Amino acid sequence: MVNIVNKITVDDLYQRHGELLNLQWIAGRQGGQRVVVPEIVYPPQAPAVSDDREAIAKTTRRDHIGKSLVGYLNLIHPHQVQLLGKVELDFLHKLRDITQEDTLREIYAHQPVCMIITDDCQAPEVLVHKCNQTNVPLFKTATVSARVSDTLRYFLTNMFADVVTVHGVFMEVMGIGVLISGPSAAGKSELALELITRGHRLIADDAPEFSKIAPDIVRGSCPHALMDFLEVRGLGIINVRRLYGENAVKKEKYLRLIIRLERMQTEALNTLDRLGGSYRQARLFDLDIPEITLPVAPGRNMAILVESAVRNHVLRMSGYDSSRDFIDHQQRLVKGRSEG
Repeated sequence: MVNIVNKITVDDLYQRHGELLNLQWIAGRQGGQRVVVPEIVYPPQAPAVSDDREAIAKTTRRDHIGKSLVGYLNLIHPHQVQLLGKVELDFLHKLRDITQEDTLREIYAHQPVCMIITDDCQAPEVLVHKCNQTNVPLFKTATVSARVSDTLRYFLTNMFADVVTVHGVFMEVMGIGVLISGPSAAGKSELALELITRGHRLIADDAPEFSKIAPDIVRGSCPHALMDFLEVRGLGIINVRRLYGENAVKKEKYLRLIIRLERMQTEALNTLDRLGGSYRQARLFDLDIPEITLPVAPGRNMAILVESAVRNHVLRMSGYDSSRDFIDHQQRLVKGRSEG
């Protein structure tokens, strides 16, 4: 599966955030089709998800050479979207004419995608003339620089985040994002359907997409073509939203836990840790995501097991370990009897 790099033009930015940021387009209207490109250069590397039992992810890396996305006036590390607030405009105003001309020439030589004058400052005539001359869109807003920067950085970072497509069903269970993975015909979709009937919510079936949007946050969502649909063997494709209502589906969620379904022979079952369970760490991007393996067998109520696994995971994240508590409890009983 090939993921297409998102294309964001100045027109797109203006349509999506013009009203929110109170942007006024005052010059360079011919440059509306200028394109913002991702800022990071990725070296060749292995797939973002590693699992020695099954290759479950396909990744698109976005290799390019680009400047940073949004920032204030910087001639050494130029930004694609140049923000000019009161401090930057005062700096330009205080320069001697010849120095100011050289500085502006340097700014436009880096071909900024657009420029935004913030803090309700007046646009210098020289900038208006230069933007019209070079077709660089120039905006003006009363919004403070920090809010403009934060809004655009968040939007563009999300748009350009690397995307990994993973085989499985992504759901919200007990309020947290849970990926149900496992080999084909392990019962993932049937389990998802039972969880939906118990009040939990579907995000994506078969091919959820995950992107790293912060150093420690992976967000999962559904490809548009699969939204609301779930494939169940024997039933075919069902529309979860139509069958169970609006609250049965959710657009996206942060990934917090992976539950892997696995059919095991008796010998493998006997090797499982009876106290601690089957916990490990799965690698997604450069993050460790907790993974629990649940054996699949006739007669097991998998929906209840998943709910219990999620509840237990939440307790573990809060610092409580039931197996450790059990061991400590037994040791106290043995110690009490020996002393008595």
